[in-house]
Amino acid sequence: MEIEKIKDAFGNPNDLTERVIPIHHETVTLLFLEVLVDGEYVNEFILKRLTLLTKKPTKKLFFETLPSNHVKEVQNFPQAVDLICQGFVLLVSKKATIAIEARASIDRGIGTTEMENVMIGPRDAFNENFNTNLGLIRRRLRSNDLQSKTFFVGQKSQTKLAVLYMKSIAMEEHVQDVVEKISQIKTDGILDITYLKRYLKDKNSIFPTIMATERPDKSAMALLEGKIVLLLDNSPYTLILPSFFIDFFHTPDDYYQKDTTITFLRCVRLLAFLISIFIPAFYIAAITHQQDAIPLEMLISFTVQREGVPFSALIEALFMSLSFEILRESDLRKPSVSGTAISILGGLILGDAAVSAGLISPIMIIVISISAISGLAFSSIEMTACIRFFRFLLLFLAMAFGTFGIYIGFLILLASLITTSTLHLPYLAPFIPYIQSEMKDAIIKVKTTKTRLRNPLLTNNKERGR
Repeated sequence: MEIEKIKDAFGNPNDLTERVIPIHHETVTLLFLEVLVDGEYVNEFILKRLTLLTKKPTKKLFFETLPSNHVKEVQNFPQAVDLICQGFVLLVSKKATIAIEARASIDRGIGTTEMENVMIGPRDAFNENFNTNLGLIRRRLRSNDLQSKTFFVGQKSQTKLAVLYMKSIAMEEHVQDVVEKISQIKTDGILDITYLKRYLKDKNSIFPTIMATERPDKSAMALLEGKIVLLLDNSPYTLILPSFFIDFFHTPDDYYQKDTTITFLRCVRLLAFLISIFIPAFYIAAITHQQDAIPLEMLISFTVQREGVPFSALIEALFMSLSFEILRESDLRKPSVSGTAISILGGLILGDAAVSAGLISPIMIIVISISAISGLAFSSIEMTACIRFFRFLLLFLAMAFGTFGIYIGFLILLASLITTSTLHLPYLAPFIPYIQSEMKDAIIKVKTTKTRLRNPLLTNNKERGR
């Protein structure tokens, strides 16, 4: 193996280290990227052992001397370059080229969840280390039934990707569908697992059909349901597919609490979804087109509050909605120490000043605030963005056509849900098509002592526990 050729392939960077070691009247060369390898491991287990050799260096001697479980023979030049990029130390001699694994631990430890807050249940979260994340799942599912298919995606990044599924539960055609889509990915780099969503979804849809999670328990639950989990190196999230509309109203915490509590919380989330989309539109329609539908006392109150406001109700709503979105975005980008305080202060000052100046009516601030806060009941960023899209759509339709415009918006919303699919499965399952066994855990959680059946759309192994 030509050492200069390998060095030229990397452009002779400063972090490509070359060490020449004399062994019994011959020399061997070590090549490695110092930022990717563990220096202490190289000194203790490689350099120290090589310098103690007194025999003529041969391939057999290297395998006997170095840690055998971390040593492999290099067959060609591309493999040599690839192994150096993975954190291997390349040992080049006249007889053979050997690669010794010496990866450094450059990832953070197992932390707690940040986006999906936990009330009751496990608090560990994924990090950027592939093996750690896989171990967090295998620790929960200690069975050889958990299968893993490994790929390397990105022609330049060569990022490690695993497709996880339960062999006796998941349908083989669903696994093959995912594997086929992954094999068709042609791009330079996949740096985060969210990059994969554009390649895996069935078609362009407003609603999210693939769920990202940072929780190992949620991933393990999905695997037991017959779903597929994707794990990517350098990403602290996994992808769960297929994901149905109702899945975004469920959280792992639901299964650590009483059934009555779960049912109430799910109803609250469903109500929050409807309020966030429809409440501003109903107010716009009532105040501009259907004043006769409002009780007289309420209509007088609304009229008094809007007296002196120079803008239409739609302009008011757009101004307040956009102001909230700007505050929310600034809150996300600011450091956590000061971000929330600044956004709250900005909201209070902005709202009070707008009302005092007569630009916005107090009732509009209440309506938009309720709508915006309701949209924050979901941890999925994509679902929040979807709610935001339909909220603005219904605002314009309500201003133009009143309650008839709201009916049009509702039909567009319903049509989007019905026509959306995930892994070629209906997005509205178990409602459309109706699956009786899954209705016991859709919105209302029904307590049962009988063996529950699995979702027939996801598996042929119907009984849980088999």
